[in-house]
Amino acid sequence: MKGAAVPDNEVERLKSLRILEILDSVPEQAFDDLTLLAATLCDAPLSFVSLIDTDRQWFKSHFGTVLEQTARELAFCAHAILVPDQIMEVPDTAADERFADNPLVLEGPRIRFYAGAPLITEEGHALGTLCVLDQRPRRLEPRQRSALQALARQAAVQLKLRSMHRALQQALESARTYQHELEEYQSRLRHLNMQLHAQAITDPLTGLYNRLALTQQLNQAVARSQRAQEWLSLLLIDADHFKSLNDNFGHQVGDDALRQLAQIIRAAVRESDIVARYGGEEFVVILPATDGVGARALAERVRAEVQAARWGRHDLTISIGVATRAASHPRCTAELLIQDADFALYRAKNSGRNRVIAADPTAL
Repeated sequence: MKGAAVPDNEVERLKSLRILEILDSVPEQAFDDLTLLAATLCDAPLSFVSLIDTDRQWFKSHFGTVLEQTARELAFCAHAILVPDQIMEVPDTAADERFADNPLVLEGPRIRFYAGAPLITEEGHALGTLCVLDQRPRRLEPRQRSALQALARQAAVQLKLRSMHRALQQALESARTYQHELEEYQSRLRHLNMQLHAQAITDPLTGLYNRLALTQQLNQAVARSQRAQEWLSLLLIDADHFKSLNDNFGHQVGDDALRQLAQIIRAAVRESDIVARYGGEEFVVILPATDGVGARALAERVRAEVQAARWGRHDLTISIGVATRAASHPRCTAELLIQDADFALYRAKNSGRNRVIAADPTAL
């Protein structure tokens, strides 16, 4: 086996490699993506981002194997970095005196083909390669060679970006002159997190939209219905006698009931409908492009499926108020839809519960 010569710029090359602080680092998606692309474009079962250290070849990324490093004297890439401005391609390693008796050729993984594109720094140092390997003799097609070189350039860019990012972090951490700016940044970040938390759109118990999100969604639905000149309907749903359920069975059972109720409502309505928890045991369903007849029918379906569901130790029914507005109606607003539905829900509950009642906007 003929070992690779040491590059003329070995001292400077190793210094550049050390500066990167990349050896023995954890896997990173950016490099794993490049080995995946290289293997795919070159139709190769194995691909590596290889870095040549003093006495070893270490793989920042490896595709098709769990191998993490080899001795430098066994490394094909140690030969490839000697000619940094071109791809080194070995069509048949068994026929090449440099590699014919290499253990990686004679034993597992029995490499018979190698192509490596050097990773070149701005100073011209070849730190390693992006390489593809196969267990059969072959040659790369011209388009595959071009692709491998392009990906190698991107790998070199990733190395530089990674180094720049680390240097910036270290500078921010160590330089006293940036301390005030860092504190301001952290304060802004905390403030932003607080805003995001306050504007969270998901109800933690049911997984539905919460009331804040409902307001946003309803205003948008009103605007869309007016632009498209379509009907807009809304269901306001209340779990009947829910306080008694909580009192008799405990809040955990109550919470489980609300989660199940939310799932039933979501499954019973259409995919285009918007379901939200309005508060407590109340839910709202926004029904775009739906007139009063369609809204009433859908509400009846929801009510029937809730009544028919298996609730364990207790029963549960719901009352529903339905509100509908034509887009051309001068009082087609989010607030009035909620008011109409709330009025209808009040009538449904006062009429014995477990029923659907639609509001009559002209009677309000």
